[in-house]
Amino acid sequence: MSEQTGFIHPTYGLLPREIEGFDSLAELALNLRWSWNHATDELWWQLDPKLWEITHNPWVVLQTVSRDQIKRMLADPVFRKDLDGWVQTRRNVLTAPAWFQQTHAQSSLTCAAYFSMEFMLSEALPIYSGGLGNVAGDQLKAASDLGVPVVGVGLLYQQGYFRQEIDKDGEQQALFPYNDPGQLPIAPLRQPNGEWLRLEIALPGYSIWLRAWQVLVGRVKLYLLDSNDAANLPIHRGITSELYGGGPDLRLKQELLLGIGGWRLLRALGVQPEVCHLNEGHAAFAVLERAHKFMEDTGQPFEVALAVTRAGNLFTTSPQWLPALTASLRLSSSNTLGVCRKRARHCVSRSAGPGAPESARLVRAFQHGVSGHPRQWRGEWCKPFARGGQPTPLSAPVSALAGDEIPVGHVTNGVHMPTWDSAPADDLWMEACGKGRWLGTTEPLEQDIRRVSDARLWQFRIAATKSFVEYVRERLSLDMNTRGAPPEEVEAAKHLFDPSALTLGFARRFATYKRPNLLLHDPPRCFVS
Repeated sequence: MSEQTGFIHPTYGLLPREIEGFDSLAELALNLRWSWNHATDELWWQLDPKLWEITHNPWVVLQTVSRDQIKRMLADPVFRKDLDGWVQTRRNVLTAPAWFQQTHAQSSLTCAAYFSMEFMLSEALPIYSGGLGNVAGDQLKAASDLGVPVVGVGLLYQQGYFRQEIDKDGEQQALFPYNDPGQLPIAPLRQPNGEWLRLEIALPGYSIWLRAWQVLVGRVKLYLLDSNDAANLPIHRGITSELYGGGPDLRLKQELLLGIGGWRLLRALGVQPEVCHLNEGHAAFAVLERAHKFMEDTGQPFEVALAVTRAGNLFTTSPQWLPALTASLRLSSSNTLGVCRKRARHCVSRSAGPGAPESARLVRAFQHGVSGHPRQWRGEWCKPFARGGQPTPLSAPVSALAGDEIPVGHVTNGVHMPTWDSAPADDLWMEACGKGRWLGTTEPLEQDIRRVSDARLWQFRIAATKSFVEYVRERLSLDMNTRGAPPEEVEAAKHLFDPSALTLGFARRFATYKRPNLLLHDPPRCFVS
């Protein structure tokens, strides 16, 4: 079975595909490369300035704007020349050898599958919540830029992150806008005969059907599954209704669909990854399904299947979750049922938060925390395998091991710079480091950026601060006006903050591990009237 190329969408029958040039617009709109390469923003703005400013979603703009407007713009020689130029540029960039192909031309790696509960790619695809999704989305974008052969696997939620509104009494109200698939920059995966690719997950007494979707992220593909299939019972259609929603039973079902369904989807597409990377433990079932399929293909017992597949499994987790989670881990990794029971018991014992230590027991080659704190594992980790690769009883805790013997490495989270830097910041980076600054290794960047004068950096900083304060004022006054605040308060909001004063704050949760108490360490210094 293979996926069909092209831009097939459930609502395409309602769109003006008969208009010559429309498919070029669709090709650009359905590849999220526009979320970090803003060269095409002008195209969407010209089609509908107000809608573009509100949504920053080219696919919504393309579906909403009138056919007359599309025809009129495509008939404009300048607009059409720009469109054709950007389409060709995009195709050239996505097919040219990138850093990985140039630097690792002889690599045996053909595909790494990256499983995550959430991916932050753009506000046009709100299937993420916070830091975990930011990391996952940025890694897919970086893989695209560098040409690393990666595919992403996740879930498509009917409701992603909540939108915060403050009511007239100052209380937070959480709103959950519905994610209409027809309004998202995604396309259904179809079989060669045009049938929608659907997967059946057989559970005791019933089956769950999953629909499969594709998101293009530059040269990387992200596959999403959702349970909102008409063949499912209403209760099962809602499994993917909300990111991190519901109770522990729903969370367990979501993780089953992500892990088992995700691995089966890759096999259905003919994708054979050498590496299975788990971003936190939500997709722990993927490594079990991988071992299960190896057993089916080879007839080998589970112990052999696990030993073989473990070498290609990679697990990354956050250090703040490790002590409590790994302390609860006391199982033999040679027992499939034990692993499954432990995963279920772990889900029932917590209703939220990343991390699944049992996932670490099913990976052999690499295990990572997101910062360099191996002490987090001391007294918690027990080696499940001897150096010879044979299962052994759980034995010496890590406290008996030297630091360099702890079987856990660490990585430091980075960001995908083209996504997060502003246009002025991007200009400064290009001025100092050149056009290909993020398309290879970063070693030369420090030396290059140091050539920028202090005056230039300070000028940039002052302008960025002023721009941010103006944005906050505009958003706050708009929000206050929406909730019916008195005119004088709305006007006062337009003058809040001083761009020349240092202002510190927390945009999200006041988490203790972020050490917010430092703000209170020296009050006279922190709170200046």
